[in-house]
Amino acid sequence: MNHHSTPQAGEQKQDQAANLESIPGEIGKLRPNGNPLVAHKFGADPYALVFNNRVYLYMTSDKLEYDKDGLPQKNSYSSINRITVISSDDLINWTDHGEIRVAGPQGAATWASQSWAPAAAHRILDGKDCFFLYFANNASGIGVLSAPTPVGPWIDPIGKALITRETPGVEEVTWLFDPAVIVDDDHQAYIYFGGGIPQGKAERPDTARVMRLGDDMISVVGKAKVIQAPYMFEDSGIHKYNNSYYFTYCSNFIEGDRPDDSPPPGEIAYMTSVQPMGPWTYQGTLLQNPGHFFDIGGNNHHAIFQLSDQWYIAYHAQTLCQAMDIPEGYRSTHLNRVEHDEATGKIKKVHADYQGVDQIKCFDPYGRVSGSTIGWSSGVSTEQYLDSGEMSASDSNMISAKLQNDSWIAISKVDFESEGPTTFTATIANQGTEGTLELRLDRADGLLIGEIIVPPATESLQWMELTTNVTGAKGVQDLYIKLKSSTDSPTILLREWKFIRQNEV
Repeated sequence: MNHHSTPQAGEQKQDQAANLESIPGEIGKLRPNGNPLVAHKFGADPYALVFNNRVYLYMTSDKLEYDKDGLPQKNSYSSINRITVISSDDLINWTDHGEIRVAGPQGAATWASQSWAPAAAHRILDGKDCFFLYFANNASGIGVLSAPTPVGPWIDPIGKALITRETPGVEEVTWLFDPAVIVDDDHQAYIYFGGGIPQGKAERPDTARVMRLGDDMISVVGKAKVIQAPYMFEDSGIHKYNNSYYFTYCSNFIEGDRPDDSPPPGEIAYMTSVQPMGPWTYQGTLLQNPGHFFDIGGNNHHAIFQLSDQWYIAYHAQTLCQAMDIPEGYRSTHLNRVEHDEATGKIKKVHADYQGVDQIKCFDPYGRVSGSTIGWSSGVSTEQYLDSGEMSASDSNMISAKLQNDSWIAISKVDFESEGPTTFTATIANQGTEGTLELRLDRADGLLIGEIIVPPATESLQWMELTTNVTGAKGVQDLYIKLKSSTDSPTILLREWKFIRQNEV
């Protein structure tokens, strides 16, 4: 399970498998662009859950693989058993919630070996918020975890796969994976899944399926129904707009002539229906292959969601691994807007780009902010610590940003208000020599509004709450949190921070 209780100094143990290498310099997500969403880690096969005006993205945890000489190798996907979670309420600044330990001996679902391509859903059951995470155990079945919050702690409520080869109606499905879930207005939920191409059936694979979920969200009801999606490959998606259901998927890459009303290879295609289980009508494609926009191809995988009266598509592309000049296969999540034609219900073509989407609200610096909240960054990674204390349902793993000398985090469009703050406080642990945490405006070398001297590390991981006075921060400005040192070996963990108004001191 994914949890921790209130941490005490020296009590944490580092989750080594979750550690990420710091990517030197500003790379991948370059100011003022919004794509890829984060540049300190990879994340593929995004699925979106909107809760309390915040979007949570659940992603396959792509991790760099190395050969015996320590050189990066092409992604084999074979050892991925965790799901990465990030969230945002403004779509530019993203909080890294770390990784859900899904499969394997240390995972919530010990029966599973992998966790790919998640889907998430929310239901109120017995008066309580309940969250469900559906995942693919490679292509052999689909499991489900449950939690009381969007970020955990997660348990396996059934102790086995939810959908297997024995599930009615899935016998002919090549790949049992890539779930998508919708909870309809009447609270009935449906799960969509499947993929693959039976021999000689590129045009009509008939490997997509839809089933009802039980009221408990952890069982299936009846028999899976075929979705006759032309040139189906993988990546089921579902959303509802103006009482129409949109089933979206990635088309396959089989070469050869295709009828005019067929999806080109490797694009996100869509079908519509007035019923959640069909019948479906093919409508066209809405997003071309990433290679068309970013000069690096690969598969397409997406999720369409609504936030603040606007529709968006999350999808992945290999832009970060391309920028890092490493072998292919490592995917990063991007966002662009989606527009439906009011008159016809058709989805307008999406233009994928590095620019991304507009920030939909200013950032509030006066609440507690996780140190792993990042708009842009340079030389920053995140670190996940597992607590050895008691479980706490209200807590998730402790996630901190890890900064080294000259590294920085930038937060976009921070609203300091007309009066501005007088104080800044942060929870920090030092793993190296003394350093200075600088607060600057608009640029990494911009106006200095405050600084905190961080004492050198002690033998055990010691969290300190450090405070400094702040002057000169007013209105809406970008905030840079930067680590400086006269030596090259400071390494600090930034767990949490906030600004304080004069009348709150």
